[in-house]
Amino acid sequence: MSEADLGVVPPRGGRVSVRAVRWAVADGWVLTSRALAHWARKPGEVAVGLLFPVMVVLMMGYLFGGQMDVPGGGGYRAFIVPGMFALTMAFGVETTFAAIASDASKGVTDRFRSMPMASSAVVVGRATADMLHSVVALAVMAACGVLIGWRVHDGAGKALAGLGLLLLLRFSLVWLGVYLGLVAKGPESVAAVQILVWPIGFLSSALVAPSTMPGWLGAVAEWNPMSATVTACRELFGEPVAGGSWAAQHSVLMAVVWPLVIAAVFFPLSVRRYRALGR
Repeated sequence: MSEADLGVVPPRGGRVSVRAVRWAVADGWVLTSRALAHWARKPGEVAVGLLFPVMVVLMMGYLFGGQMDVPGGGGYRAFIVPGMFALTMAFGVETTFAAIASDASKGVTDRFRSMPMASSAVVVGRATADMLHSVVALAVMAACGVLIGWRVHDGAGKALAGLGLLLLLRFSLVWLGVYLGLVAKGPESVAAVQILVWPIGFLSSALVAPSTMPGWLGAVAEWNPMSATVTACRELFGEPVAGGSWAAQHSVLMAVVWPLVIAAVFFPLSVRRYRALGR
């Protein structure tokens, strides 16, 4: 991307000054702090968002878990925890979308664009805030997982790699949420995003093994980007992973490739759409 794409205008000679980069970083942090301040004023809303995945794990694990067979062995509650890690990252699209769409519909984004600030600050600030929120969400889910019997079996290094893949997935989905928020008519369109996110999230290996699905549906689920991250995390956490398609057998590779593809598509689209606002 060019300096203009990053919101940093180079001086004559084509070089980006250190001062300009610091300016862009400082502006981005101001917008990040704004998002964090909003969450601090609405602790109940934040708590509900963090506890919703916990409720799903407890409901699936204890209400339905006794009827679930896990391919490769192992308990169902330990099986779904990595899946809920990934679903938590996917559900974050709704948070990103709602925040971006709300600012755009209220004219806040236009006011930011008229101010003497780096043009990248709005989207970079949003992305940074959402990634910090995702770290907290993963910590809450990990604590829940430990309480219900989930454990890491292959050491801290591989576990951290698995968490890194989850954050990489979330980072790529941030740009999907930013783009959808910029093209939406308003935050009330979040229902449309849920229609997009929820089927894609559940049509994966997050809560059930694709091998238990009808053949064609299982093939779709195995090639779902969500499944790549889920299966890779299970492998890195040292949990049983049943063999399947090429995508399942190379899940760690696909868990890197899919997010990079998503980011490569939606990051430039977000930048282009942001620049087109008000035209």
